[in-house]
Amino acid sequence: MTALGFIGVALAIGLPALGSALGQGNASARAMEGIARQPEAAGNIRTTLLLALAFMEALTLFSFVIAILMWTKL
Repeated sequence: MTALGFIGVALAIGLPALGSALGQGNASARAMEGIARQPEAAGNIRTTLLLALAFMEALTLFSFVIAILMWTKL
């Protein structure tokens, strides 16, 4: 495997992980603000937040699988 191959695999997992982490942090911060403003809606906000976080994490896991496939092919 060449050095560029390793860099490509690292970028294939690193960039999606960074984007997912930023998105999850932003979504969590907005959810906490929403709960602070409307405590009676905490259950609905929490449910929506958990679903959104699961989708974001799934995309990160898909990119991890793609990075592993790239690594084994190079």
